[in-house]
Amino acid sequence: MEYRRLGRTGLKVSTLSFGAWVSFGYQLGVPEAKKLIAAAYERGVNFFDNAETYANGQAEEIMGQALRELGYKREEYVISTKVFFGTGSTAPNTTGLSRKHIIEGTRASLKRLGLEYVDLLFCHRPDPETPIEETVRAMNWCIDQGYAFYWGTSEWSAEQIEEAWRIAERLDLIGPAMEQPQYNIFHRKRVEEEYAPLYAKHGLGLTTWSPLASGVLTGGHFSVKCKYSGGLIPEGTRMTLERYKFLQEKKLVEKAHQLQIVDNLLPVAEELGCSMAQLSLAWCARNPNVSTVITGATKVSQIEDNMAALAVLPKLTDDVVAKIDKIVGGTE
Repeated sequence: MEYRRLGRTGLKVSTLSFGAWVSFGYQLGVPEAKKLIAAAYERGVNFFDNAETYANGQAEEIMGQALRELGYKREEYVISTKVFFGTGSTAPNTTGLSRKHIIEGTRASLKRLGLEYVDLLFCHRPDPETPIEETVRAMNWCIDQGYAFYWGTSEWSAEQIEEAWRIAERLDLIGPAMEQPQYNIFHRKRVEEEYAPLYAKHGLGLTTWSPLASGVLTGGHFSVKCKYSGGLIPEGTRMTLERYKFLQEKKLVEKAHQLQIVDNLLPVAEELGCSMAQLSLAWCARNPNVSTVITGATKVSQIEDNMAALAVLPKLTDDVVAKIDKIVGGTE
């Protein structure tokens, strides 16, 4: 495993990490989670991502219990969680980025995880109803109380991140050290263009999500079609889950053209001797501004396949990347 600094911080995270979104709670319980976390950890993964909203808090409970039962030393792994969406309550102060919800939401997350602190605490989305100054002060308070070591954002615009930094510098507080954006072969403009000034100016680190575009960027190893080619939905995939059926419309109807693009990319993966998933993960990790690529899995075999993407990184020459770009064409 390769380890990278999280932006300009001194924290080192594994280039490939493991997240609990979708799988923990809705698909997997503690026994399965233990097997997956152990498989990732044994292959050098040290960063595990979560959020208060994943399975309405159940994902945090499952991850916390799994880690306790596995008995790993706390200093050997990095845990993140995110606040904003809450855990399903409709009460007016149980979502958003008010000082009240940030502090109460973080405390609740720590209780579910069974931890004294998380390493990374994210604002899961921007909150147009809360002044950014209130959010910056609240996140710094959480750090001062020892609830988290670093704070960051997820899916904030460059302008919003810049404003948070201006406020932090004016108040002599800590600015957001990291951002968690979507990043994959199809979705790249925010990471590669919008955030570009932030890397050198603020040392922004990235913990990117959806490297496989919700499973669209899969296939290979002698498969001639992507997993969802032709709009077919294999049993047991996230798109069959009631809560995530919206992905069917988004990925298989609105963006159906991407399925053909993946089929056209498969020969590139075959030439490199890897799966489409491995090619896609290595493509994300190739970006020097990416600190870690968050992967997901419901089977140990998927963990094994994902981790093998590291061996593909040296094969992604400029010529190969140019070939990928030509096949993909326009991106978001």
